[in-house]
Amino acid sequence: MYEENDIAVVLGTRPEIIKLAGVIRNLGARASILYTGQHYDAELSESFFHTFKLPPPDLLLSGISGSHRSIQISSATYQLADYFRQTRPRLVIVQGDTNSTLAGAQAANYCGIPVLHVEAGLRSNDRSMPEEINRRLVSVLADIHCAPTSWNAANLVSEGIPLYAVRVTGNTIVEATCESLPGLEESREILARYGLCENEFILTTIHRPENTDDPERLAEILDSLAEAPIPVLFPVHPRTAASAHGFGLTERLSMVRHVPPMDYSTFLALASQARLLISDSGGIQEECTIIKKPLIVVRRNTERPEAIAAGFAVRVSHRREISEEIARILTMSELARALVNRPCPFGDGKASERITEIALTMAEGGALPPSQAFGEFSYSPELHGTHGGAAGRTLRRSPVEGGSLAQ
Repeated sequence: MYEENDIAVVLGTRPEIIKLAGVIRNLGARASILYTGQHYDAELSESFFHTFKLPPPDLLLSGISGSHRSIQISSATYQLADYFRQTRPRLVIVQGDTNSTLAGAQAANYCGIPVLHVEAGLRSNDRSMPEEINRRLVSVLADIHCAPTSWNAANLVSEGIPLYAVRVTGNTIVEATCESLPGLEESREILARYGLCENEFILTTIHRPENTDDPERLAEILDSLAEAPIPVLFPVHPRTAASAHGFGLTERLSMVRHVPPMDYSTFLALASQARLLISDSGGIQEECTIIKKPLIVVRRNTERPEAIAAGFAVRVSHRREISEEIARILTMSELARALVNRPCPFGDGKASERITEIALTMAEGGALPPSQAFGEFSYSPELHGTHGGAAGRTLRRSPVEGGSLAQ
């Protein structure tokens, strides 16, 4: 008989809550929730825990939110290690590539506790991204790596991670999105609340430092959104709002219909009814393949090439490319029908079940079954179609992302 709360789950951001909720619920009394508060907001955090039917955290760290990255990681590592020394969990689960993820993995490793890394093996190969450094370091610390796709698993093996330590599980975002997506009637009520018409608007989010910390870059993005031929709804991240104000770009921001951040279900409802998504978010690159919507990824590179290879997304960089892709996609009359029939490359909605089984086996000291060949949740890097323009340049610029939006 094993003790309650003997599997520690470390999270600190809203995406981590979303993606680990199913695993935490499956673990039941075995799970203890350790919340670093990296994205702490009393109202929003409580809302996310409530939305995903999670109990309050067993531990809430202090002094993390709003601090410099170095302080977030060092302080969270210290506080978590102190907690682990006192409670001695059998296993620590971390997810993704946040500062909280790295702190949790380090603290567990320093205390001699096994680490299970969920969403392992994503790679952008861009060391200027803090997330890239975090996920690579966690790969060194983790004992078992749950890779969402065969592409991610291959990344890990190519870096010297032994095959027996890698499992292809799918991505938990699939079940989280399906669980959180409102029905059609409720989605239409949300549309009406925002004064929007189905399939006649663009939904956008921009928050990454590469886009918000450069005034010229942010101005280009805002200008391209303002030029769009159909309405653009822009839930503005606090970082983006602060940058727009600090760089004197509030007038440009006012040219687009901007609204405060919204809860996850509301966002998914709007995304499912939009004609087109534009974002620099990693999560939306996954969600677009589940709700079957086209996405323009405004990034220099991406750690999720699957969405592009599967034909749901195209990556662009400069203002002219953004505007070209908006115009091109809006003229593709058969695109919506084509996307509905494309499979999601991120799994079958059973990732949480697989990860829970692995976690329980690790916590109980059992042997995991041999790792299978990486056949599940793979994708072909071949194009779904050919085209020129900005998308064609994108593919030539980044051959690892072999694929893009096409009819």
